Amino acid sequence: MNEPLLAAAVAVTLLFAFINGLHDGGNVIATIVSSRSMEPRKAVALGALGELAGALLLGTAVARTVAARILNPELLQGLGGRDLHLLIIGAVGAAIAWNLFTWVLRLPSSSSHALIGGLLGAGWVTLGHTAIVPGEVLKTVVAPLFLAPLVGLPAGFLVFSALRTWFGQAHTGIRHFFVALQTPSVLFLAATQGSNDSQKAMGVIAMALAAAEASFPGDRSLPLWVVAGCGTALALGMWAGGWRIVKTVGYNIFRMQPAHSFSSQFAAASIIACASLLGGPVSTSQVVASSVMGVGASRRLSAVRWSLARNIMNAWIVTIPLSGLLGAGACWVLIQILVR
Repeated sequence: MNEPLLAAAVAVTLLFAFINGLHDGGNVIATIVSSRSMEPRKAVALGALGELAGALLLGTAVARTVAARILNPELLQGLGGRDLHLLIIGAVGAAIAWNLFTWVLRLPSSSSHALIGGLLGAGWVTLGHTAIVPGEVLKTVVAPLFLAPLVGLPAGFLVFSALRTWFGQAHTGIRHFFVALQTPSVLFLAATQGSNDSQKAMGVIAMALAAAEASFPGDRSLPLWVVAGCGTALALGMWAGGWRIVKTVGYNIFRMQPAHSFSSQFAAASIIACASLLGGPVSTSQVVASSVMGVGASRRLSAVRWSLARNIMNAWIVTIPLSGLLGAGACWVLIQILVR
């Protein structure tokens, strides 16, 4: 039974990576499209290419965090392969369900929050409360997830303020300069998002493989097929349909111009890149949306539709607890059906 369950755990995790791209990929291209700096199809192709490159080239520090620091690795190592694979299927299935629900509503909620909530809920059901080490989870997972968007807003504010100071009196033709700058900046943003988001799926697959080989989660190096598979799934998801989130982030927060778009891309990509190198699993959706809000606030506070921002923040707040409940429920059902 373990081999089919291992295959199912890997398959559902690759599906999560695809849904992650479908759900969050629109954040990468939202501002470049809404500012009319690039034709949508070209933006999608560029974004998908950047996401795949980031997954392949920017390391696996986040994957190690997901594999060994969300749930107690010693308890995971002692768990049988069957039970761990059911835990993964339930947790990741819950994250997929939450992502699809918020995608239908066009809310840029966090796929990272959904996955982590699902893992915490399923881990609690399978291993009990000792599966969660609060101090470790707060330090390595929750703090980066919640601090990164708080940094995103002032970062966007400061970057655009600096550009306005330097180029405020420039000729109107400066618009073309910022349009040109966005090709490398959107590639940079896509690569950082591709790295951080794909590694979360890599970390879950690493947990599944560790159980199959009776090794310690986070210790083994990731096979190339895992890295390439997660990166490809993420890029294909973005290619398939990130458009529902583009409207929310790119058009509905405030009216974007090329300089605003470049500012938000540069601020968000810088934050995500730092988090990826440090092994912090951040919500790329939150970082991009908060940087857009910061740029809009730098223009003028009334430029931002704060009511929409409040709705987005509410979705961020409830994602971990609700996906945790979904993960717990899904894992409990799977155990009842397949174990007892």
